[in-house]
Amino acid sequence: MTVEFITPDGLHRNPAFSQVVVTQANSRTIYVGGQNSVDSSGKIVGKGDIGQQAKQIFKNLEIALSSAGARIDHVIKWNVFIVQGQSLQPGFEEFQRVWANRPNPPLITVLFVAGLANSDFLMEIDAIAVTPNSIG
Repeated sequence: MTVEFITPDGLHRNPAFSQVVVTQANSRTIYVGGQNSVDSSGKIVGKGDIGQQAKQIFKNLEIALSSAGARIDHVIKWNVFIVQGQSLQPGFEEFQRVWANRPNPPLITVLFVAGLANSDFLMEIDAIAVTPNSIG
């Protein structure tokens, strides 16, 4: 399997995200539904604090990916939903902490929305990951 990350000439280059991802060969695609800051007991973590919510969201994403035999570095696409009026920066800082110095950051779409499923949610993230069939 190959995963090729492309930032074509003529498009902005940014170390935080890629512009295009192409996958080829024998692979699995994993779709992770929107994750919010609810922990395993059903409690909302970080009410009123988008940074704390981002930490829980990435923890949930890692658990979800692991259940399918994938890791954070297999993610090729994030969709990030942030409630209007919230700062993107705390969530982005958590992404940078989680992603660290891995090469080939995923594609990222950020949307500011009027609200999420629960009024205490400040952010939600879904993901698409690609792994070779042999991972499991």
